[in-house]
Amino acid sequence: MAITAKIDVEEKDILESLRGFFRDILNVEEIKAVLVPQHLPMKNMVMPTLVTDLNQLDGVDPLAPAFPMNAAKIVSRLTRKPMGGKIAAALRPCEIRAFFELVKLKQGSTDELVLIGIDCLGAYQNNDYSRFVEQNGDQSTIKFYQNILSGKNGEIDGLNLAPACKACEYPVASNADILIGLYGIEVDSQILIQSQTNVGEDLLAQLNLSEINEPGIRQDTVADVIEKRVAYRDEMFGSTREVTDSLEKMTAYLASCVNCYNCRVACPVCYCKECVFVTDVFNHDPSRYLRWANRKGIIKMPTDTVFYHITRLAHMSTACVGCGQCSNACPNDIPVMELFRTVSQRTQEAFEYEAGRSLEEDPPLSVFREEEFPEVVGIN
Repeated sequence: MAITAKIDVEEKDILESLRGFFRDILNVEEIKAVLVPQHLPMKNMVMPTLVTDLNQLDGVDPLAPAFPMNAAKIVSRLTRKPMGGKIAAALRPCEIRAFFELVKLKQGSTDELVLIGIDCLGAYQNNDYSRFVEQNGDQSTIKFYQNILSGKNGEIDGLNLAPACKACEYPVASNADILIGLYGIEVDSQILIQSQTNVGEDLLAQLNLSEINEPGIRQDTVADVIEKRVAYRDEMFGSTREVTDSLEKMTAYLASCVNCYNCRVACPVCYCKECVFVTDVFNHDPSRYLRWANRKGIIKMPTDTVFYHITRLAHMSTACVGCGQCSNACPNDIPVMELFRTVSQRTQEAFEYEAGRSLEEDPPLSVFREEEFPEVVGIN
């Protein structure tokens, strides 16, 4: 039976209460380490940290609007082979969904893992987060979560949430072992904790938390958040389709691409160990560039930029979770996320598939279904 419990928040210090919760988890004998987002002492950034020492959890801050990377890649790296001990990983919903896609591709495992999902309040782009911290210092996270949980849109000091977060219809993890609930909760006094699997139930049972009933307002609050995000998402889809619905428009959309491949590196579900674009396939002979230039009199350098993005779209649109790290990593601020989400939404709808929804769903194109797309394959 699922457990719904609470963490008491003393003196309205929600971050210290969360740190105490992670200390309690690390104190459980079977948990050897926790993977948690934490402030780094050397810079104003929050990064994933693997912690085994209770005294090293003082900087934990899972509510900071910082999202420098999708930690699914880290969890994949930690779990693709036996680790020798169980770890608990605190992740955003999109990170859990991306990790599930990697597990399906045999690039991670849940055997030695407890997934802790946290209601996602959103995040700023990297540069915006740095400015936000510079302006607000130690109060930055408090100012942010109070803004979001009061029903505002996250716009503070002229900074706004990353488009990927504004368009994300999954603010609450539905596939974690344990859920930390914030929406619809009086977080100045308590935080909601729920088990979603037997693994989570077993761990919560060892923490001896006070059980409560989920506040009735929580589901309405979550539904309102999702409604606003879906409205933004659908508007984004429409405007993106309008400016990318031909090869000429797509070329203009991607005109400032320099083939740095940052979006490929940052993408949590771009999974190939060796990418074709960093092999000799695209290491063209110098004379070929001259022949191409002679045909038209001019060619944009570097070449293959549009082909690169179209190939990536064909490669991983069924697995895109919309985390936005592609845009976050782009040095020229190309709205890559908007393009990939727009295409992946249609791809996943065609296959009746949601990336990361469940470990039990086979990825599209990995299995043969006789009833699928008969109008294409000609099966009557």
